[in-house]
Amino acid sequence: MEKQEGVEKLHFELASDVRLGILHELQSNRLKMQEVARRLDLTATEAVRQLKRLSDALLVERQPEGSYAVTEYGKLVLQLSSSLDFVYAHRRYFLTHDVWRIPRQFVDRLGDLSQTTLKADTMESISAAERMMGEAKQYIWGIGEGRFTEATGRVGADQASRGIEGKFLTPLPPQRSQSFENRTLSDIPVIVTLTERETQVCFRLVEGRMDYAGFFGKDPASLNWVRDLFLYYWDKRKRG
Repeated sequence: MEKQEGVEKLHFELASDVRLGILHELQSNRLKMQEVARRLDLTATEAVRQLKRLSDALLVERQPEGSYAVTEYGKLVLQLSSSLDFVYAHRRYFLTHDVWRIPRQFVDRLGDLSQTTLKADTMESISAAERMMGEAKQYIWGIGEGRFTEATGRVGADQASRGIEGKFLTPLPPQRSQSFENRTLSDIPVIVTLTERETQVCFRLVEGRMDYAGFFGKDPASLNWVRDLFLYYWDKRKRG
């Protein structure tokens, strides 16, 4: 019972927009109480009260010089809660899409996609993926089928002639330049497009059909998440 009450107390502390705002401000900078109050437009009394609550919850601690910083425990809580924040923000999308086709370790890291943008329109999503591939300067990696292979075929020959590295996982080896390496993946869990600058990931619908609505990002966390996911499947498949 004590453990359950402890978890409930943690959720209660994180349920406050003010306390979450303080945690996010302190995540990147140590701040004194007056600075916290100014950044979040709080009275001094309210800032002191909220900082005490966060300190009692072991999420922040007061430094010897008087500033406040997120504890190592607090950093871990923020990291783990980012996945829940992301899923909640896109709850209608995840009502109809199946993330359980990918390995659990990537589901646990969904918070790494927090800075991505959801493009819900199919044609907009496909056009954005083609643009990404056309603007690639170093490499294009992808997982896909159907319209994805059509798009890579349109862009791939030109990019291969420029010396752009290409790696693709598809159900069947598509007809494309030999400069682009292909490996077969019979069950495509997600659509992925990845360049050195941008990424796209689209999950299947719950009933199994591929949906080209997906998340686009340029930040390091989303790029690393998609890169790790691609390499997970790439390393498991034989050369096509």
